[in-house]
Amino acid sequence: MHLGQRQEGTPQNQAHTSKVLRISLVLTLAYIGLLIVAGIKAHSLALLSEAGHNASDFLALLLSLAAVYLQARPPSATKTFGYHRAGVLAAFLNAIALVGISFYIFYAAFHRLHSPAHVHPRLMIWVAAAGVLMNGVISVLLYRSSHDLNIRSAFLHMFGDTLSTAAVIAGAWTILLTGQLWIDSALSFGIGAVILWSSFAIVRETLNILLEGIPRGMELEKISHAIARIEGVNDVHDLHVWSIGSDTHALSCHISIADIPPSASERILREVKDSLRHNFHIVHTTIQFENVVCEVAHGCVIAVNEQAEHTH
Repeated sequence: MHLGQRQEGTPQNQAHTSKVLRISLVLTLAYIGLLIVAGIKAHSLALLSEAGHNASDFLALLLSLAAVYLQARPPSATKTFGYHRAGVLAAFLNAIALVGISFYIFYAAFHRLHSPAHVHPRLMIWVAAAGVLMNGVISVLLYRSSHDLNIRSAFLHMFGDTLSTAAVIAGAWTILLTGQLWIDSALSFGIGAVILWSSFAIVRETLNILLEGIPRGMELEKISHAIARIEGVNDVHDLHVWSIGSDTHALSCHISIADIPPSASERILREVKDSLRHNFHIVHTTIQFENVVCEVAHGCVIAVNEQAEHTH
């Protein structure tokens, strides 16, 4: 019995990613405490918004770490594809949490506009500067492992934090120079917009995977044409392409060929698989050969007494 292949990440890469995530968790938790204390002392909604943002980042990193652990588990008799979708699901939950955080920040900023509070810009600057340094280091570490959608969602969390804390520094300087307290609320709106923008892209991509849509950057027509160009292929139909995980793609299709012996059809199968692997990075394939007319209606149906070859 052959279970699904594991293809996402080597043990060394997974160990490195887990280490990066653990370091990021410790640093983020320490910074959340600093933001809460400083935000209360400085009466700054922007800093408290950053604390909320970083709290969601902490949960995102925690989910990502759990997903990395699950993805490393081998396939089983009940989970034949393994746990590749765990990382996708973690990315989806992270993005949904970010959407909620962003709308709460919008609400709080709108309320602060009508009831402005005196803030301490110098304290905001020092705390935000520490945040830029910490988030920048974490972003660089995560970027090196961002080929996985799960880790990329965590990277976007931290990169968004880096930009928003840099904006807090600029805003605090402006408050210091002009005394305009509404800038604190404006910064919060900007932070919320950055969070919302980064989360929508992840929601769209993860939903596409969870709903088994065609992988990003692929076109069904191009895949069909690539298969049809192979010598011996008469027709390609009932073609399906989807993602098992963020970097693992699968394909199933029916291919019409001449009535030839299996030894001859093996050459066609090998060339089809090579083409899919080299041109589209698809390595998990289920291909059915046919030498009769296929009636396609809600899938391909062939009479029981007609011969077909099924290869996996």
